[in-house]
Amino acid sequence: MKDDVTISNEAIKLQIKEIAKKIDILDSEIEPYGKYIAKISNSVYNRLIDKPNGKLILVTAITPTPFGEGKTTMTVGLVDALSRVGKRVIGALREPSLGPVLGMKGGATGGGYAQVLPKEKINLHFTGDIHAISAAHNFLSAAIDNTLHYGNPLDLDINRIVWPRTLDMNDRSIRDIKTNTREDHFIITAASEIMAILCLAKDLKDLRERLGSILIGYNLEGEEVLASSLNITDSLVILLQDAMKPNLVQTLEHNPVLIHGGPFANIAHGCNSIVATKTALKLADYVITEAGFGADLGAEKFMDIKTRVLGETPDAVVLVATLRALKYHGQDGTISELDSLKIGLSNLEKHIQNVKKFNIPYVIALNKFESDTMDELTFIQNWAKENNHPISLAEVFLKGSLGGIDLANKVVELSKTKQTLVRMYELEDSLFDKVKKVSTNVYGASDVIYSDKAKEKLEALSKSYNHYSICIAKTPLSFSNDPKKKGIPHKFDLKIDDVRISRGAGFIVLLTKGIITMPGLPLEPNASKMFIDDNGIISGKL
Repeated sequence: MKDDVTISNEAIKLQIKEIAKKIDILDSEIEPYGKYIAKISNSVYNRLIDKPNGKLILVTAITPTPFGEGKTTMTVGLVDALSRVGKRVIGALREPSLGPVLGMKGGATGGGYAQVLPKEKINLHFTGDIHAISAAHNFLSAAIDNTLHYGNPLDLDINRIVWPRTLDMNDRSIRDIKTNTREDHFIITAASEIMAILCLAKDLKDLRERLGSILIGYNLEGEEVLASSLNITDSLVILLQDAMKPNLVQTLEHNPVLIHGGPFANIAHGCNSIVATKTALKLADYVITEAGFGADLGAEKFMDIKTRVLGETPDAVVLVATLRALKYHGQDGTISELDSLKIGLSNLEKHIQNVKKFNIPYVIALNKFESDTMDELTFIQNWAKENNHPISLAEVFLKGSLGGIDLANKVVELSKTKQTLVRMYELEDSLFDKVKKVSTNVYGASDVIYSDKAKEKLEALSKSYNHYSICIAKTPLSFSNDPKKKGIPHKFDLKIDDVRISRGAGFIVLLTKGIITMPGLPLEPNASKMFIDDNGIISGKL
């Protein structure tokens, strides 16, 4: 089989105006970025505001492994498969971050015959949305230091400034820095509160209010100082105005996908933008979206954070798994492949239990690979039947839409009856109770252990922000704090090291032990496997 980049390079793409016409977007409502990408005006939603929403399908996955489970591939394949069975469908995805693309994770545009195009542009600079977020974030940082330079009229305590700097790159050397005026640090742009704000804002008015509400630090009296105090909020909105517009692209089979926003799901809420999702729900009968990493991170945050702002809940959940990932979760180096699969199923079972707690119908999408054996496939299909788990063997990577027809039909059937979402916590719960409910019910922790610093901060925030959602930042590689604990770890306490408030985004971030907000590059970064010839043709891994 050809590699992903070759398939992408050889694909025939339609002009983006043709893709827009398929979902009745007017010529006046698109701003083309070349031939195959366009920004969609926010006026589309206003024009269709009285139209009923389509069905919302959430794609999530088991705990990630080094192999990759193919969540985006499955999302794209399901879009194409639903179109093939006659449904009006749109995909709604996040934008890739340059750091992981050039670092360890690689691109995020699907794979095989289930990809979005143009692959190289989406994975790299795209329409400049993430660059705009970086610029707005860093201008706010510069404005803070500027006010210190000119006499500190806000009486900022330089030891309690909480707004960092950002860069859309993996660069561990700048995690902690010293400027001319103070100690500071960098985070990756996907972890920026402005990224979260852009993805949660409903319109420019909401964006302005959220940006102005950012907590930048405390004054010498211990009082909060907000970004609005710097009188630059409108300039931030201006920098982000175009970035607020969703981006329209296409699949290999010429179906529409909106790609917009890119917050990480382990250190942010991990979902594409509210604006893109709301617009897609008006344009299509089925909207296929995803939430980052495993269901314990992305799906939980989708249900407990995004749906509260979106005002819409999923009609069905697609839970992606692969045999090789399940075997990885059960392997200790001493047992057979089939026995590893039997043990590794505990990871899938735990994610199923979690999805059931949200009261949303689900189907397991088994992402099939050529290396899968008949014995293994038969075993997992029998296991699913015996335990009444809907399952579909999906081959969208190898066959495109033809490999996802069974999954598409099962999703249509599952989503016929709307179920009432049951969230993990209510906003009226205390912050401590919210953390414990997610930790024990979703992760399976016995208890939550706070560092003295984290406990003190959460107690202080509880006085004014008890009604906020919570965003637990932890490793995506395990249910626990420990990324080496595969499968489902038993008997562990979740350890919270630090607490931050994303005041403009509207949630409290709890950083578990070992989490970092500025990744580093691996020994051999993905960038070393990318190539371009003298004619500008890209090959390798992207």
